[in-house]
Amino acid sequence: MCNKTGKFLYQLISPFLLLLVCVTSVHAQKSTLPADTTIVSSDEVTVNGKRISYQVTVGTQPVYGADGAPDAAVFYTYYKRSDVDQVENRPIAFSFNGGPGAASLWMHLGYTSPKRLEISDEGYPIQPYGIVDNPHSIIDVADIVYVDPVNTGFSRILNDGKREDFFGVYQDITYLADWIDNFLSRQGRWRSPKYLIGESYSATRVAGLSGELQDMHGIYLNGVVIVSGTKMELPISSNEVLQLPNYTAVAWYHNKLPEDLQKKDLTEILSEVEKYAIEEYLPAVERGGFIDEDQKQAVAEKVARYTGLKKEFILDHNLTVPTKAFRKELLRDEGYFLGFSDARYKGIDKMDAGDTFTGSTPPESAAWDNAFMPAINTYLRKDLNFKTDLQYLVSGPVFPWPWDRFTDGTGEKLRNAMMQNPKLEVLFQAGYYDMLVNYFRQKNGMWKLDPSGKMKDRLHFKVYESGHMMYVREEDLVKSTNDLREFIQQTIPMKGEPAKY
Repeated sequence: MCNKTGKFLYQLISPFLLLLVCVTSVHAQKSTLPADTTIVSSDEVTVNGKRISYQVTVGTQPVYGADGAPDAAVFYTYYKRSDVDQVENRPIAFSFNGGPGAASLWMHLGYTSPKRLEISDEGYPIQPYGIVDNPHSIIDVADIVYVDPVNTGFSRILNDGKREDFFGVYQDITYLADWIDNFLSRQGRWRSPKYLIGESYSATRVAGLSGELQDMHGIYLNGVVIVSGTKMELPISSNEVLQLPNYTAVAWYHNKLPEDLQKKDLTEILSEVEKYAIEEYLPAVERGGFIDEDQKQAVAEKVARYTGLKKEFILDHNLTVPTKAFRKELLRDEGYFLGFSDARYKGIDKMDAGDTFTGSTPPESAAWDNAFMPAINTYLRKDLNFKTDLQYLVSGPVFPWPWDRFTDGTGEKLRNAMMQNPKLEVLFQAGYYDMLVNYFRQKNGMWKLDPSGKMKDRLHFKVYESGHMMYVREEDLVKSTNDLREFIQQTIPMKGEPAKY
Protein backbone atom coordinates (compact mmCIF):
# COMPACT_ATOMS: atom_id res chain seq x y z
CA MET A 1 0.00 0.00 0.00
CA CYS A 2 2.82 2.36 0.90
CA ASN A 3 4.59 1.67 -2.37
CA LYS A 4 1.46 2.32 -4.36
CA THR A 5 0.73 5.48 -2.38
CA GLY A 6 4.28 6.71 -2.86
CA LYS A 7 4.14 6.03 -6.59
CA PHE A 8 0.80 7.86 -6.80
CA LEU A 9 2.13 10.86 -4.87
CA TYR A 10 5.25 10.96 -7.06
CA GLN A 11 3.15 10.96 -10.22
CA LEU A 12 0.96 13.67 -8.70
CA ILE A 13 3.68 16.07 -7.59
CA SER A 14 6.39 15.41 -10.22
CA PRO A 15 5.00 17.99 -12.67
CA PHE A 16 5.07 20.56 -9.89
CA LEU A 17 8.64 19.58 -8.99
CA LEU A 18 9.63 19.99 -12.63
CA LEU A 19 7.91 23.37 -12.70
CA LEU A 20 9.73 24.37 -9.53
CA VAL A 21 13.09 23.32 -10.99
CA CYS A 22 12.39 25.29 -14.16
CA VAL A 23 11.34 28.38 -12.23
CA THR A 24 14.44 28.12 -10.03
CA SER A 25 16.64 27.69 -13.09
CA VAL A 26 15.14 30.70 -14.85
CA HIS A 27 15.49 32.79 -11.70
CA ALA A 28 19.12 31.75 -11.32
CA GLN A 29 19.89 32.80 -14.86
CA LYS A 30 18.20 36.18 -14.60
CA SER A 31 20.80 38.86 -15.37
CA THR A 32 21.06 41.56 -12.75
CA LEU A 33 23.44 44.42 -12.08
CA PRO A 34 24.30 45.78 -8.64
CA ALA A 35 24.03 49.55 -8.44
CA ASP A 36 27.19 49.90 -6.40
CA THR A 37 30.03 47.41 -6.35
CA THR A 38 33.82 47.20 -6.70
CA ILE A 39 36.26 44.42 -7.47
CA VAL A 40 39.94 45.27 -6.97
CA SER A 41 43.06 43.56 -8.25
CA SER A 42 46.72 44.44 -8.78
CA ASP A 43 49.18 44.09 -11.64
CA GLU A 44 52.36 45.52 -13.15
CA VAL A 45 53.38 46.83 -16.56
CA THR A 46 56.61 48.09 -18.08
CA VAL A 47 56.29 51.51 -19.72
CA ASN A 48 59.29 53.19 -21.32
CA GLY A 49 61.57 50.67 -19.63
CA LYS A 50 60.23 51.27 -16.12
CA ARG A 51 58.22 48.68 -14.17
CA ILE A 52 55.04 50.26 -12.82
CA SER A 53 52.68 48.66 -10.33
CA TYR A 54 49.01 49.58 -10.43
CA GLN A 55 45.63 48.76 -8.95
CA VAL A 56 42.67 48.10 -11.23
CA THR A 57 39.09 48.47 -10.02
CA VAL A 58 36.09 47.28 -11.99
CA GLY A 59 32.63 48.05 -10.73
CA THR A 60 29.50 50.11 -10.83
CA GLN A 61 28.71 53.49 -9.35
CA PRO A 62 25.10 54.73 -9.12
CA VAL A 63 23.46 57.63 -10.87
CA TYR A 64 21.01 58.96 -8.29
CA GLY A 65 17.54 60.24 -9.00
CA ALA A 66 15.77 63.16 -7.32
CA ASP A 67 14.53 60.80 -4.58
CA GLY A 68 18.06 59.71 -3.72
CA ALA A 69 17.59 56.19 -5.09
CA PRO A 70 19.78 54.76 -7.87
CA ASP A 71 18.24 55.37 -11.31
CA ALA A 72 21.12 53.71 -13.14
CA ALA A 73 24.37 51.85 -12.58
CA VAL A 74 27.38 53.05 -14.58
CA PHE A 75 30.12 50.48 -15.12
CA TYR A 76 33.75 51.64 -15.10
CA THR A 77 37.32 50.37 -15.07
CA TYR A 78 39.75 52.45 -13.01
CA TYR A 79 43.54 52.11 -13.26
CA LYS A 80 45.47 53.75 -10.43
CA ARG A 81 49.22 53.68 -10.13
CA SER A 82 50.09 52.23 -6.72
CA ASP A 83 53.76 53.17 -6.30
CA VAL A 84 53.31 56.94 -5.89
CA ASP A 85 52.89 59.21 -2.89
CA GLN A 86 50.21 61.89 -2.59
CA VAL A 87 47.80 60.37 -5.08
CA GLU A 88 45.53 63.41 -4.72
CA ASN A 89 48.06 65.45 -6.72
CA ARG A 90 48.41 62.89 -9.52
CA PRO A 91 46.58 63.51 -12.83
CA ILE A 92 43.39 61.58 -13.47
CA ALA A 93 41.76 61.15 -16.91
CA PHE A 94 38.19 60.09 -17.70
CA SER A 95 38.02 58.30 -21.05
CA PHE A 96 34.94 57.91 -23.27
CA ASN A 97 34.22 56.38 -26.65
CA GLY A 98 31.68 57.71 -29.11
CA GLY A 99 28.45 56.70 -30.76
CA PRO A 100 26.43 57.94 -29.00
CA GLY A 101 25.91 54.46 -27.65
CA ALA A 102 29.48 53.09 -27.84
CA ALA A 103 31.10 51.37 -24.88
CA SER A 104 34.61 52.24 -23.72
CA LEU A 105 36.36 49.08 -24.92
CA TRP A 106 38.03 50.70 -27.94
CA MET A 107 39.99 53.32 -26.01
CA HIS A 108 40.38 50.90 -23.11
CA LEU A 109 41.96 47.93 -24.89
CA GLY A 110 43.23 49.83 -27.91
CA TYR A 111 44.89 52.97 -26.61
CA THR A 112 45.90 54.18 -23.17
CA SER A 113 45.40 51.46 -20.53
CA PRO A 114 48.08 49.06 -19.18
CA LYS A 115 46.47 46.27 -21.20
CA ARG A 116 46.07 46.14 -24.96
CA LEU A 117 44.38 43.95 -27.52
CA GLU A 118 46.77 41.63 -29.33
CA ILE A 119 46.46 42.58 -33.01
CA SER A 120 48.77 42.89 -36.01
CA ASP A 121 51.03 45.91 -36.37
CA GLU A 122 48.60 47.41 -38.91
CA GLY A 123 45.49 46.75 -36.80
CA TYR A 124 44.11 43.48 -38.18
CA PRO A 125 42.72 40.73 -35.92
CA ILE A 126 44.83 37.68 -35.14
CA GLN A 127 43.85 34.53 -33.31
CA PRO A 128 43.77 33.41 -30.61
CA TYR A 129 42.22 36.65 -29.39
CA GLY A 130 44.21 37.89 -26.45
CA ILE A 131 45.28 40.71 -24.18
CA VAL A 132 48.91 41.73 -23.71
CA ASP A 133 50.70 44.35 -21.65
CA ASN A 134 50.68 47.81 -23.24
CA PRO A 135 54.21 49.29 -23.04
CA HIS A 136 52.80 52.59 -24.37
CA SER A 137 50.14 53.11 -21.69
CA ILE A 138 49.89 56.55 -20.10
CA ILE A 139 49.62 54.96 -16.62
CA ASP A 140 53.12 56.31 -15.96
CA VAL A 141 51.81 59.91 -15.99
CA ALA A 142 48.09 59.62 -15.18
CA ASP A 143 45.46 57.38 -13.64
CA ILE A 144 42.66 56.49 -16.05
CA VAL A 145 38.92 55.81 -15.69
CA TYR A 146 37.14 54.13 -18.61
CA VAL A 147 33.44 54.93 -18.41
CA ASP A 148 30.59 53.05 -20.08
CA PRO A 149 27.62 55.46 -20.32
CA VAL A 150 24.13 54.11 -19.59
CA ASN A 151 23.04 51.25 -21.85
CA THR A 152 26.59 50.60 -23.06
CA GLY A 153 28.97 47.95 -21.76
CA PHE A 154 27.46 46.63 -18.53
CA SER A 155 25.81 49.95 -17.58
CA ARG A 156 22.03 49.84 -17.22
CA ILE A 157 18.96 51.83 -16.15
CA LEU A 158 17.62 50.67 -12.76
CA ASN A 159 14.45 50.95 -10.69
CA ASP A 160 12.48 54.09 -11.63
CA GLY A 161 15.10 55.45 -14.04
CA LYS A 162 13.68 56.87 -17.27
CA ARG A 163 15.32 56.79 -20.70
CA GLU A 164 14.68 60.48 -21.27
CA ASP A 165 16.92 61.29 -18.29
CA PHE A 166 19.97 59.71 -19.95
CA PHE A 167 19.69 59.82 -23.73
CA GLY A 168 20.30 63.11 -25.53
CA VAL A 169 23.20 65.54 -25.86
CA TYR A 170 22.56 67.47 -22.65
CA GLN A 171 20.96 64.64 -20.66
CA ASP A 172 24.16 62.66 -21.26
CA ILE A 173 26.36 65.58 -20.20
CA THR A 174 24.32 66.35 -17.08
CA TYR A 175 24.25 62.89 -15.49
CA LEU A 176 27.87 62.13 -16.39
CA ALA A 177 29.00 65.38 -14.76
CA ASP A 178 27.15 64.34 -11.59
CA TRP A 179 28.75 60.90 -11.83
CA ILE A 180 32.28 62.32 -12.21
CA ASP A 181 31.68 64.65 -9.25
CA ASN A 182 30.70 61.66 -7.12
CA PHE A 183 33.65 59.60 -8.36
CA LEU A 184 36.13 62.33 -7.41
CA SER A 185 34.62 62.48 -3.92
CA ARG A 186 34.64 58.73 -3.41
CA GLN A 187 38.22 58.32 -4.63
CA GLY A 188 39.62 61.43 -2.94
CA ARG A 189 40.73 62.98 -6.25
CA TRP A 190 39.46 66.56 -5.98
CA ARG A 191 42.99 67.98 -5.87
CA SER A 192 44.20 65.96 -8.86
CA PRO A 193 44.83 67.63 -12.23
CA LYS A 194 41.82 66.50 -14.29
CA TYR A 195 41.48 65.49 -17.94
CA LEU A 196 38.74 64.31 -20.28
CA ILE A 197 39.53 62.11 -23.28
CA GLY A 198 36.75 61.61 -25.84
CA GLU A 199 36.72 59.79 -29.16
CA SER A 200 34.36 60.49 -32.10
CA TYR A 201 30.93 61.55 -30.76
CA SER A 202 32.57 62.01 -27.38
CA ALA A 203 34.11 65.20 -28.74
CA THR A 204 30.60 66.56 -28.25
CA ARG A 205 30.39 64.81 -24.88
CA VAL A 206 33.68 66.06 -23.40
CA ALA A 207 33.26 69.55 -24.88
CA GLY A 208 29.89 69.83 -23.14
CA LEU A 209 31.27 68.26 -19.97
CA SER A 210 34.06 70.82 -19.79
CA GLY A 211 31.44 73.56 -19.42
CA GLU A 212 29.04 71.56 -17.24
CA LEU A 213 31.73 70.47 -14.80
CA GLN A 214 33.08 73.99 -14.54
CA ASP A 215 29.78 75.88 -14.33
CA MET A 216 27.70 73.48 -12.22
CA HIS A 217 30.28 71.60 -10.15
CA GLY A 218 33.26 73.93 -9.79
CA ILE A 219 35.49 71.34 -11.47
CA TYR A 220 38.08 73.13 -13.58
CA LEU A 221 39.94 70.89 -16.01
CA ASN A 222 43.58 70.98 -17.03
CA GLY A 223 43.06 69.35 -20.39
CA VAL A 224 40.56 68.02 -22.92
CA VAL A 225 41.68 65.48 -25.52
CA ILE A 226 39.55 65.02 -28.63
CA VAL A 227 40.33 61.89 -30.64
CA SER A 228 38.85 61.79 -34.16
CA GLY A 229 36.16 64.14 -32.95
CA THR A 230 32.87 65.25 -34.44
CA LYS A 231 32.24 68.95 -35.03
CA MET A 232 30.66 69.98 -31.68
CA GLU A 233 28.08 72.09 -33.57
CA LEU A 234 30.74 74.58 -34.67
CA PRO A 235 30.14 76.48 -37.97
CA ILE A 236 32.39 74.32 -40.14
CA SER A 237 32.77 74.96 -43.88
CA SER A 238 31.40 72.73 -46.66
CA ASN A 239 32.19 69.12 -45.82
CA GLU A 240 32.85 68.10 -49.44
CA VAL A 241 35.47 70.81 -49.81
CA LEU A 242 37.17 69.95 -46.53
CA GLN A 243 37.18 66.30 -47.61
CA LEU A 244 39.66 66.99 -50.43
CA PRO A 245 42.90 66.64 -48.39
CA ASN A 246 41.47 63.44 -46.89
CA TYR A 247 40.82 62.08 -50.39
CA THR A 248 44.38 62.95 -51.35
CA ALA A 249 45.80 61.11 -48.35
CA VAL A 250 43.75 57.99 -49.09
CA ALA A 251 44.65 58.05 -52.79
CA TRP A 252 48.33 58.44 -51.85
CA TYR A 253 48.10 55.44 -49.51
CA HIS A 254 46.63 53.29 -52.30
CA ASN A 255 49.15 54.56 -54.91
CA LYS A 256 46.52 56.26 -57.07
CA LEU A 257 47.99 59.76 -57.43
CA PRO A 258 50.00 60.96 -60.45
CA GLU A 259 53.63 59.87 -60.29
CA ASP A 260 55.05 63.28 -59.37
CA LEU A 261 52.73 63.51 -56.36
CA GLN A 262 52.99 59.86 -55.40
CA LYS A 263 56.74 60.06 -54.85
CA LYS A 264 56.42 63.01 -52.45
CA ASP A 265 56.11 62.78 -48.69
CA LEU A 266 52.45 62.75 -47.62
CA THR A 267 52.71 65.82 -45.41
CA GLU A 268 54.31 67.79 -48.23
CA ILE A 269 51.43 66.99 -50.58
CA LEU A 270 48.77 67.73 -47.98
CA SER A 271 50.21 71.14 -47.20
CA GLU A 272 49.67 72.02 -50.86
CA VAL A 273 46.17 70.50 -51.02
CA GLU A 274 44.96 72.11 -47.80
CA LYS A 275 45.94 75.53 -49.11
CA TYR A 276 44.21 74.88 -52.43
CA ALA A 277 41.04 73.63 -50.68
CA ILE A 278 40.61 76.80 -48.61
CA GLU A 279 41.90 79.45 -51.02
CA GLU A 280 40.63 78.20 -54.41
CA TYR A 281 38.39 75.13 -54.19
CA LEU A 282 35.98 76.51 -51.57
CA PRO A 283 35.32 79.84 -53.37
CA ALA A 284 34.78 77.98 -56.66
CA VAL A 285 32.27 75.55 -55.16
CA GLU A 286 30.41 78.38 -53.44
CA ARG A 287 29.50 79.74 -56.89
CA GLY A 288 27.41 76.64 -57.54
CA GLY A 289 26.02 76.34 -61.07
CA PHE A 290 27.03 79.94 -61.87
CA ILE A 291 30.73 79.16 -61.93
CA ASP A 292 32.52 80.15 -65.16
CA GLU A 293 32.91 77.12 -67.44
CA ASP A 294 36.66 77.55 -67.87
CA GLN A 295 37.10 77.77 -64.12
CA LYS A 296 34.88 74.72 -63.66
CA GLN A 297 37.05 72.67 -66.02
CA ALA A 298 40.24 73.85 -64.30
CA VAL A 299 38.89 72.96 -60.86
CA ALA A 300 37.76 69.51 -62.05
CA GLU A 301 41.22 68.86 -63.49
CA LYS A 302 42.96 69.91 -60.27
CA VAL A 303 40.60 67.89 -58.07
CA ALA A 304 41.10 64.85 -60.29
CA ARG A 305 44.86 65.27 -59.89
CA TYR A 306 44.56 65.44 -56.10
CA THR A 307 42.15 62.49 -55.75
CA GLY A 308 43.21 59.92 -58.33
CA LEU A 309 39.71 60.04 -59.85
CA LYS A 310 38.81 60.76 -63.47
CA LYS A 311 38.03 64.35 -64.42
CA GLU A 312 34.69 63.25 -65.89
CA PHE A 313 33.75 61.67 -62.57
CA ILE A 314 34.44 64.97 -60.80
CA LEU A 315 32.33 66.90 -63.31
CA ASP A 316 29.49 64.37 -63.06
CA HIS A 317 29.36 65.19 -59.32
CA ASN A 318 29.41 68.97 -59.86
CA LEU A 319 32.99 69.24 -58.49
CA THR A 320 32.18 67.78 -55.04
CA VAL A 321 32.36 63.98 -54.81
CA PRO A 322 30.46 62.47 -51.84
CA THR A 323 32.50 60.27 -49.54
CA LYS A 324 30.47 57.16 -50.33
CA ALA A 325 31.10 57.65 -54.07
CA PHE A 326 34.84 58.14 -53.54
CA ARG A 327 35.04 54.99 -51.43
CA LYS A 328 33.39 52.96 -54.18
CA GLU A 329 35.21 54.56 -57.13
CA LEU A 330 38.90 54.73 -56.18
CA LEU A 331 39.57 50.97 -56.32
CA ARG A 332 36.61 49.98 -58.49
CA ASP A 333 38.87 48.58 -61.24
CA GLU A 334 40.47 46.28 -58.66
CA GLY A 335 37.12 45.08 -57.33
CA TYR A 336 37.36 46.68 -53.87
CA PHE A 337 35.72 49.48 -51.95
CA LEU A 338 37.30 51.43 -49.10
CA GLY A 339 36.70 51.39 -45.38
CA PHE A 340 34.80 54.31 -43.86
CA SER A 341 36.47 55.16 -40.57
CA ASP A 342 39.80 53.78 -41.85
CA ALA A 343 40.26 53.77 -45.62
CA ARG A 344 43.39 51.61 -45.41
CA TYR A 345 41.02 48.65 -45.09
CA LYS A 346 39.56 47.15 -48.27
CA GLY A 347 36.32 45.22 -48.67
CA ILE A 348 34.30 43.52 -51.37
CA ASP A 349 30.72 44.30 -52.33
CA LYS A 350 28.09 42.13 -54.00
CA MET A 351 28.52 44.21 -57.14
CA ASP A 352 31.12 46.65 -58.40
CA ALA A 353 28.52 48.98 -59.93
CA GLY A 354 26.92 51.89 -58.15
CA ASP A 355 28.03 54.87 -56.10
CA THR A 356 27.72 53.35 -52.66
CA PHE A 357 28.54 50.26 -50.60
CA THR A 358 25.51 47.97 -50.43
CA GLY A 359 26.52 45.96 -47.36
CA SER A 360 25.85 46.62 -43.69
CA THR A 361 29.30 46.74 -42.07
CA PRO A 362 32.44 48.52 -43.35
CA PRO A 363 35.51 46.25 -43.52
CA GLU A 364 37.40 48.00 -40.73
CA SER A 365 34.45 47.67 -38.34
CA ALA A 366 34.18 43.96 -39.08
CA ALA A 367 37.89 43.55 -38.40
CA TRP A 368 37.79 45.47 -35.13
CA ASP A 369 34.62 43.79 -33.83
CA ASN A 370 36.20 40.45 -34.67
CA ALA A 371 39.09 41.15 -32.32
CA PHE A 372 37.76 43.47 -29.60
CA MET A 373 34.57 41.60 -28.64
CA PRO A 374 36.17 38.33 -27.47
CA ALA A 375 38.95 40.27 -25.79
CA ILE A 376 36.85 42.64 -23.65
CA ASN A 377 34.52 39.87 -22.51
CA THR A 378 37.39 37.59 -21.55
CA TYR A 379 39.32 40.37 -19.82
CA LEU A 380 36.46 41.75 -17.71
CA ARG A 381 34.75 38.46 -16.87
CA LYS A 382 37.75 36.19 -16.37
CA ASP A 383 40.87 38.26 -15.74
CA LEU A 384 39.21 41.00 -13.64
CA ASN A 385 36.54 38.66 -12.25
CA PHE A 386 33.44 40.77 -12.94
CA LYS A 387 30.75 38.08 -12.88
CA THR A 388 27.47 38.83 -14.62
CA ASP A 389 25.12 37.26 -17.15
CA LEU A 390 24.56 40.66 -18.74
CA GLN A 391 25.63 41.10 -22.35
CA TYR A 392 28.46 43.57 -22.80
CA LEU A 393 26.86 46.08 -25.16
CA VAL A 394 29.48 47.37 -27.57
CA SER A 395 26.81 49.49 -29.23
CA GLY A 396 23.84 49.94 -26.95
CA PRO A 397 20.17 50.96 -27.39
CA VAL A 398 20.24 54.71 -26.70
CA PHE A 399 17.97 56.03 -29.43
CA PRO A 400 15.95 58.19 -29.85
CA TRP A 401 18.70 60.66 -29.00
CA PRO A 402 17.64 64.36 -28.95
CA TRP A 403 20.41 66.32 -30.65
CA ASP A 404 19.47 69.84 -29.40
CA ARG A 405 20.96 71.25 -32.58
CA PHE A 406 19.32 74.64 -32.16
CA THR A 407 20.49 75.23 -28.61
CA ASP A 408 23.86 76.39 -27.36
CA GLY A 409 26.42 74.08 -29.03
CA THR A 410 28.88 72.04 -27.03
CA GLY A 411 31.77 73.66 -28.89
CA GLU A 412 30.58 76.97 -27.47
CA LYS A 413 30.69 75.45 -23.99
CA LEU A 414 34.27 74.32 -24.52
CA ARG A 415 35.23 77.77 -25.79
CA ASN A 416 33.64 79.44 -22.75
CA ALA A 417 35.38 77.00 -20.42
CA MET A 418 38.73 77.87 -22.01
CA MET A 419 38.05 81.61 -21.82
CA GLN A 420 37.19 81.35 -18.12
CA ASN A 421 40.01 78.94 -17.30
CA PRO A 422 43.45 80.14 -18.48
CA LYS A 423 44.95 76.74 -17.60
CA LEU A 424 42.64 74.66 -19.81
CA GLU A 425 44.24 73.33 -23.00
CA VAL A 426 42.89 71.10 -25.78
CA LEU A 427 44.65 68.43 -27.82
CA PHE A 428 43.12 67.19 -31.09
CA GLN A 429 44.25 63.83 -32.48
CA ALA A 430 43.19 62.65 -35.94
CA GLY A 431 43.97 60.08 -38.63
CA TYR A 432 44.73 60.97 -42.25
CA TYR A 433 42.70 58.00 -43.52
CA ASP A 434 39.58 58.55 -41.43
CA MET A 435 36.72 59.24 -43.87
CA LEU A 436 34.04 59.22 -41.16
CA VAL A 437 35.47 62.29 -39.41
CA ASN A 438 38.13 63.59 -41.74
CA TYR A 439 41.18 65.26 -40.27
CA PHE A 440 40.92 68.56 -42.16
CA ARG A 441 37.35 69.11 -41.02
CA GLN A 442 38.57 68.61 -37.46
CA LYS A 443 41.35 71.14 -38.03
CA ASN A 444 38.77 73.59 -39.40
CA GLY A 445 36.70 72.98 -36.27
CA MET A 446 39.70 73.86 -34.13
CA TRP A 447 40.09 77.13 -36.07
CA LYS A 448 36.43 77.96 -35.48
CA LEU A 449 36.76 77.15 -31.77
CA ASP A 450 38.94 80.23 -31.37
CA PRO A 451 37.82 82.99 -33.77
CA SER A 452 39.65 85.61 -31.70
CA GLY A 453 43.03 83.89 -32.05
CA LYS A 454 43.76 84.62 -28.39
CA MET A 455 43.75 80.97 -27.29
CA LYS A 456 45.53 79.31 -30.21
CA ASP A 457 48.64 78.63 -28.13
CA ARG A 458 46.42 76.37 -25.98
CA LEU A 459 45.03 74.43 -28.96
CA HIS A 460 47.15 71.56 -30.29
CA PHE A 461 46.62 69.38 -33.38
CA LYS A 462 48.32 66.05 -34.19
CA VAL A 463 47.67 63.80 -37.21
CA TYR A 464 48.74 60.18 -37.80
CA GLU A 465 49.03 57.87 -40.81
CA SER A 466 46.01 55.74 -39.90
CA GLY A 467 42.27 56.12 -39.42
CA HIS A 468 39.58 56.89 -36.85
CA MET A 469 41.19 54.60 -34.28
CA MET A 470 44.75 55.59 -35.06
CA TYR A 471 46.01 53.64 -32.07
CA VAL A 472 45.30 50.21 -33.62
CA ARG A 473 48.36 50.75 -35.82
CA GLU A 474 51.47 50.05 -33.78
CA GLU A 475 53.58 52.91 -35.15
CA ASP A 476 50.83 55.44 -34.48
CA LEU A 477 50.07 54.00 -31.05
CA VAL A 478 53.62 54.93 -30.09
CA LYS A 479 53.32 58.44 -31.56
CA SER A 480 49.84 59.21 -30.22
CA THR A 481 50.51 58.02 -26.67
CA ASN A 482 53.76 59.99 -26.60
CA ASP A 483 51.86 63.09 -27.76
CA LEU A 484 49.23 62.49 -25.10
CA ARG A 485 51.85 61.88 -22.42
CA GLU A 486 53.65 65.11 -23.34
CA PHE A 487 50.35 67.04 -23.35
CA ILE A 488 49.51 65.88 -19.82
CA GLN A 489 52.95 66.64 -18.47
CA GLN A 490 53.02 70.12 -20.01
CA THR A 491 49.54 71.09 -18.78
CA ILE A 492 50.16 70.39 -15.10
CA PRO A 493 50.74 73.84 -13.55
CA MET A 494 53.83 74.47 -11.51
CA LYS A 495 53.24 74.43 -7.77
CA GLY A 496 51.94 77.82 -6.63
CA GLU A 497 51.44 79.10 -10.16
CA PRO A 498 48.31 81.31 -10.34
CA ALA A 499 45.63 80.65 -12.98
CA LYS A 500 45.28 84.10 -14.54
CA TYR A 501 45.72 86.01 -17.79
